[in-house]
Amino acid sequence: MTDTISLDEMLQHPGLRDEAPFNSNVAEGPTDGAAYWIHADDKVRLRVGLWNTRAASNGTVLLFPGRSEYIENYGRTAIDLEQLGYSTFAIDWRGHGLSDRLTDDPMIGHVSRFSDYQKDVAAMIKAAEELALPKPWYLIGHSMGACVGLRSVIDGLPVSACAFTSPMWDIKMSPLERCAAWPLSWAAQALGKGEIYVPGVKRQTYVLSSPFEGNKMTHDLDMYQYWVKQAQTLSDRPTAGPSMGWLHEALKECRSLSKVNSPNIPCIVFCADKDEDINVRAIADRMAGWPNGRCELFQNSKHELFLEVPDIRQSVMTRINEVFANASN
Repeated sequence: MTDTISLDEMLQHPGLRDEAPFNSNVAEGPTDGAAYWIHADDKVRLRVGLWNTRAASNGTVLLFPGRSEYIENYGRTAIDLEQLGYSTFAIDWRGHGLSDRLTDDPMIGHVSRFSDYQKDVAAMIKAAEELALPKPWYLIGHSMGACVGLRSVIDGLPVSACAFTSPMWDIKMSPLERCAAWPLSWAAQALGKGEIYVPGVKRQTYVLSSPFEGNKMTHDLDMYQYWVKQAQTLSDRPTAGPSMGWLHEALKECRSLSKVNSPNIPCIVFCADKDEDINVRAIADRMAGWPNGRCELFQNSKHELFLEVPDIRQSVMTRINEVFANASN
């Protein structure tokens, strides 16, 4: 059994006395959820969220969300993890959720350097240590969060195992789009226009601009409506399309990661056969050389596997738990 602490005890930790806004009703997570302000070493203010269940006999999951996501999006996922005996500790990346936005337009998804996300990770780990969160620690990263997470585990993130869903280890593009993306995003950065939107994206979060029919996220109507309700209720949390600067930095990071060996840590990866956002070939290449790692492809599924139909969500959780449990034995 691992030790847990109450929310009252959390407030005694000097680094986390500043409670941040958190909408537990809309999150629909475990009842003991709370959020706190922390700061990266470059003074960017970040929001972290914790569901520190007393039933966390198996440790804590560090949850790295995808681009444009925020803590409340993962309330139902935290419920599933609670039932398996894990606390959940999540973060709003810089430029996301209620963490500091980085441009005058709060809707644009922007970052100056992709390595800045590692500053967010460092601040998150410091907070987890101050809270004495139940160990062992594990990592779940989704999409962009899986890209950040891969770099983190390569650099020695203190987790016993990791799981990635729809990892953004390369962005899905046609050959023509890729040929254009590199020089155009570089030029935008060079000309000081890195904060403009990628051509063709909307200045509105995806779920509020796209009906369920034909959406690229999930086949599950209830889960889609769950995110729509959150975006409508928490209008200060969502972001819209990415900036040219973000695109350039993401392409550079994906290329850089492709040249680095996988760490020797247990890992499971899940992909969707109908994913429109990420390049599955890059995932297959990565996992072919990952010691003690495996990759599973779900048929008739879309990018947001934690929002997919119940059978897929249950399968993902069951297999993650198997990997995490084996890593702790």
